[in-house]
Amino acid sequence: VRLLIAFAFPSRISDALLENGQFDVQLAKQQHEEYCTLLRSIGLDVIELPPDDQLPEGVFVESSAVICNGVALIGRSENAKRRREAESMAIILKKELDIPVVEIEDPHAQLDGGDVLFTGREFFIGISGFTNEEGARAVAMAFPEYPVTPIRVNGNKRLKYYVSMAGPDVLCVSNSPTCQEIVKRMEREASFTYQKLTLPEESATNMLYVNGTIVHRSPAEIPEAYKTLKEKIDIPSRNINISEFSQYSSGLTSSCLLLRRWKSIRSL
Repeated sequence: VRLLIAFAFPSRISDALLENGQFDVQLAKQQHEEYCTLLRSIGLDVIELPPDDQLPEGVFVESSAVICNGVALIGRSENAKRRREAESMAIILKKELDIPVVEIEDPHAQLDGGDVLFTGREFFIGISGFTNEEGARAVAMAFPEYPVTPIRVNGNKRLKYYVSMAGPDVLCVSNSPTCQEIVKRMEREASFTYQKLTLPEESATNMLYVNGTIVHRSPAEIPEAYKTLKEKIDIPSRNINISEFSQYSSGLTSSCLLLRRWKSIRSL
C-alpha cells in the first residue's frame, strides 16, 4: 500500500522577515497564500502556523525538522533564532500533533532540513554551511532503516536548492557547475540508481513532488526550464510564482513540512 502525503505545515510570513533585506512583504504574503491554496488543491490538509515576529525566518519551516515514517528529527542550528524556530516546531509536533520527536543530543551537530534529501529509498545529507557530519550522523541514528550518505555542498545554499525529487527515482538537477559537481558525488555514493531531469536554470531545480504531482516555479521565473519541463514531464504538474517570498530560501520545499497520515493528528 502506497502511503500518500496527507498534511502540509507551512507558517505564515512575519513582517520581521524584512530584517533579511528589502522586499515586497505584501506581495510575499499574497504569494504564500497562493502557495497554501495550491497545496490544498492537490489534496493536502494544510495546517497554517501563526507568524512569530521574534523569528523572522520562521516561514521557512523546512529547516526545523526532518519528518519520515511518522517520526520527526528536530533540526539544530548555530543561529539562535533558527534554534528557537526548531524548538517551537518540536513543541507543535509533539504536543499538538502527537508525532514522536527526536532531539539531537550532540552539542556539535548542525542539521538543516533543507540539506536533507529523502528519495524514498535513502537519504542524502548536504554537508554545507548549515549542516555538518555530526548532523548527518543524527539522521542515520534517527532513521536506521535507510542508507544515509553525506554529500559535500560547495555552494552557499542548501542541498535541496541544487537537487530535489521530480518523480519516483527521478532527481531534478541543473547544468550549473556547482550542481553537476554535487550530482556526480551523489551518483558515486548512491545505494540506488536514479534518472535525472536536467534543467537550464539553477533556481528551477527545487520543486515539490507530492502524491504524483510536481509543483514547480512559474514560467515568468524559469522561462527556459519551463519549456524543458513541458517537453519532458508526463505526470501532472502545477506551477506557482514565489519570486518574492523565496528570495531568502531554497525555493518551494522550504516553506512547508510534509507528513503522511498519522494516527492522531489534531487541528491546531
